[in-house]
Amino acid sequence: MSDDLVMTPSRPEVALFLTILAGYLIAGALFAVYTPAWQAPDEPAHYNYVRQVAEEGCCPRIEIGDWQGDYLQVLTSARFAPESLERLYTIQYEDHHPPLYYLLASLVFRLSNGSLVALRLFSVVLGATTVALTYGIGKRILPGQPQVALGAMALVAFLPQHLAMMSAVNNDALAEALVAFGLLWMIRYLKGNEVPIWQFGLIAGLAILCKVTIYFLIPLFPLAIFLAWTKQEKPISVLAGRIAAILLVALVIGGGWWLRNIGAYGFPDFLGLGAHDAVVADQPRTMDYVDKHGWINYTRQLIAVTFKSFWGQFGWMALPLDSVLGGWIYRGFALLTLAGLSGSLLAARSSPASENSDMIACRHIRIIFTAAILIVLLACFYYNLEFLQWQGRYLFPALIPIALSLVAGIDAWRARIFSRWEPSRWLTSVTMMCLFALDIYLLFRVIVPGLSP
Repeated sequence: MSDDLVMTPSRPEVALFLTILAGYLIAGALFAVYTPAWQAPDEPAHYNYVRQVAEEGCCPRIEIGDWQGDYLQVLTSARFAPESLERLYTIQYEDHHPPLYYLLASLVFRLSNGSLVALRLFSVVLGATTVALTYGIGKRILPGQPQVALGAMALVAFLPQHLAMMSAVNNDALAEALVAFGLLWMIRYLKGNEVPIWQFGLIAGLAILCKVTIYFLIPLFPLAIFLAWTKQEKPISVLAGRIAAILLVALVIGGGWWLRNIGAYGFPDFLGLGAHDAVVADQPRTMDYVDKHGWINYTRQLIAVTFKSFWGQFGWMALPLDSVLGGWIYRGFALLTLAGLSGSLLAARSSPASENSDMIACRHIRIIFTAAILIVLLACFYYNLEFLQWQGRYLFPALIPIALSLVAGIDAWRARIFSRWEPSRWLTSVTMMCLFALDIYLLFRVIVPGLSP
């Protein structure tokens, strides 16, 4: 059966794709409307960046006073009660971020007269791009296993913490959409499709203008070029020329932002992170915690809280789910994770050792995915060396590779257990889609009552 024929979706596939996408838009809209105002991590600071761009032009500078730890403590303790919001406009500690999302969101700000809900819905729409592209990526990697592509799409759409972030005011949705485009373009290239090299540079340049957490795309594109080059009989000068072209286009698009930061904050702070760290100097520090509690307790908390907040710990980390529904939620997510990881190992052991071009391409894609996950994990670990930030959402830039790996592993167990029942293939997708019901329950029975002033 040809790849073109396998890539053609069946009717059940189309129906499930549209159902997942519609379900995401419905759930995202409900989260955007009903999540209490400002009860998403850093939402006031992102909103104020958008407001500054809309009212004063681009781009603000992060300065001393933009972070007010004492006032933030008052706000979160009061659950952002209206009487505590008189200085909300002064919370501006995200002003160091690249401007692309904020320029786009400022148009929504002007059209909606600064509506928080409108800006949240804008994030939901951007997030739909990532949800849809997850299916496209999975379909290209495993064209004969649409249930994996759809299952990963549903996991990205309905993972509770991710849905909460995609329906808040922040630059995450646009950043993840760029990651999705970057991964899709690399997969197409590694599969032998014609992809103009300048398009890699375009995506990398937009990433520079969007968010530092997705800068891992910049080394991944040359890695993909190198992996494809190893299958070709071309001189190294061709490889060097292609990589140089990517970097040149990326610098033409995004280099101006780095020069602006050097002018604003001084050399070598081209990312603005040094200025940010100076402004938020009174944030909880890792070494202070270690000195008080020790490395063993720190490591235990790092793993446990990061895992919980990856799946769902809402508000400003104030609303974990330990006591929700008898405490089974995190246990269920732990079982899901273990099933996915063990199933992935099972599938890897049973995969054929042939060296045809498609298998080589799949191996190269796995290298790209592994590199993406490792870089994001290392970045999260590095950030936590200085600041106490046990937040699983920092892993979301690599959510597509994570979701595809977990769902492929779960589907491997499904295939082994129900090997003689062909319709069981859709169980993987439907199981992930059940998270929609959990999202709605968590919104109205946990988030709204738990975070409302």
